Amino acid sequence: MSPDPTASYAVGTFCVDATPPIGSPVAYAPARSITDPLSARGIVILGADAPIVLCVLDWLGLGRSARDTWRAALAEAAATTIDRVAVQTVHQHDAPRWDRDAEELLGAHGLGGQWFDTDFATTVVQRCAEAVRAAVDEAQPCTHVGFATARVDRIASNRRVLGPDGRVLHQRMSSCTDPEAVAAPEGEIDPELTMISLWHDDRPIAVLTSYACHPQSHYGQGDVTAEWVGIARQQREDELGIPHIHLTGAAGDVAAGKYNDGTPPRRAELAGRLADAMTRAWHGTTRDPLTEVGWRSVPTTLPLARWLDRDVLRENLVNPDAHRTARIRAATKLCLLASSDPQAHTAPVDITALGLNAVRLLLLPGEPFVAYQLHARASRTEPVMVAGYGDYSFGYIGTRIAYQQGGYETTEPASNVSPEVEDVLIAAIDRALR
Repeated sequence: MSPDPTASYAVGTFCVDATPPIGSPVAYAPARSITDPLSARGIVILGADAPIVLCVLDWLGLGRSARDTWRAALAEAAATTIDRVAVQTVHQHDAPRWDRDAEELLGAHGLGGQWFDTDFATTVVQRCAEAVRAAVDEAQPCTHVGFATARVDRIASNRRVLGPDGRVLHQRMSSCTDPEAVAAPEGEIDPELTMISLWHDDRPIAVLTSYACHPQSHYGQGDVTAEWVGIARQQREDELGIPHIHLTGAAGDVAAGKYNDGTPPRRAELAGRLADAMTRAWHGTTRDPLTEVGWRSVPTTLPLARWLDRDVLRENLVNPDAHRTARIRAATKLCLLASSDPQAHTAPVDITALGLNAVRLLLLPGEPFVAYQLHARASRTEPVMVAGYGDYSFGYIGTRIAYQQGGYETTEPASNVSPEVEDVLIAAIDRALR
C-alpha cells in the first residue's frame, strides 16, 4: 500500500516466529518442549527523514555483536541507517540468548553451542529482515497517536529487600517462598503500565505497551514460553485484532516475587492481571493528530566495572578445570572489553528515544534498575514510556548506592558497570528526552 499523500507519516508492522528448535540452548537448559511460541515483532515508521525501525524480541538478551548484526540487517531491509534501528528483548528466561562474538570465542575453546545457537539466530535475523521489507511496502498512513497509563495490580515488587542497616537482607526474585520476604512491602517499583497506540484516523494500526517487571513465573527446565507477558499480549491482540508489541521496562531490580510462589497456576494469574491493566489503558487512551515524529540517538560511554580484567578473564576462559558457566561468562565479558577504551575503561553505547508529538519512548541498554525509569518519567511533564534490555552486554545497571548495599545484581557475575554509571546514564537519559 502506498502512503496516503494527505498523511505525513506511515507505519508498517511485522511479526515473525523466533521459537528455537528442540535441543537448542535456552537459558539454563536445552529446549525440551514448546509451551507457546516466541516472536520478533515491531514497527517501521516512514516519513520522518530516514525510516525508523523498532524490533522487540521474545529472547533473554542480545550481546552487542548480535544486536548490531540484527540492527544492520533490519537497517538494510528498511533502507535506513543502523542508528535508526532499535532491537530490544523482552527478557523471558525459557528463551534463547545470543552473543555472536562470544560464541565464536567459545567455539575456539571447545565450548561452542553451550549458550548460543548462531545458526538458528541467523535464520531468525533473515526472517525478520524479510518481514521488515514487507512492512515498508505495506505501510499504512498514520494520522494519530494515543497514550495511556494504567496501574497494575499485584505483580511487581522490588527484588532487593533492605534490612535496618540499609543493606540487602532478602533477595525476592521472580518467585519467592520466604515468608518474611513475601510479607515485606513492594518497595521501589513503577506500578504503571504505559501504552502508545498508532492510528489511521479512527482505525488502530498497532499498540505498544511497557511494564517494568522481570517477565518470568517459573523457568529453567527448557520449556520454551513467552511467559505471562506473552499470554497477556496475545489475549489483547486477539481481542483488538491489531498487532500488539510489549516491552519490558527498566526492571533490573523488579520481579514478581512478592506475588509469585513459582507454582504453575501463578503464570495465568499474572497474565490476567497484566491483561486487565492493558484493557484499562486501552479504554483510557487519549488521541491526538500525529504532527511530529523524531528520533534521537545520544552516543555515550558507560564506565565499566573495576573487576573486569582482561588477563584474569582470559585465564578463566582457557582453564579446563573452571566451571563451564564461569568460562562462558568470561567470554562474554572479554567481548565487551574488546569494544571498550582500555585507558578510560569505558564502553560505547547509544541511548535512544523515539518522539511522537510530545510522547517519548526511551530505549535503554542492559538491565537498568527501575530508578532510571522513574527518573525519566519524572523529568518531563509529557508522557514517557521506557524499555530496557537493549545491549545486554552491560548486564545489570544499578544505582550508585546499590553497589554499597550488596545483593546479586551488583556482583561480579551480574554487573559489568561501575557505581559511577548512575551519573553518566542519567545525563544521557536527560539529553535523549530533551
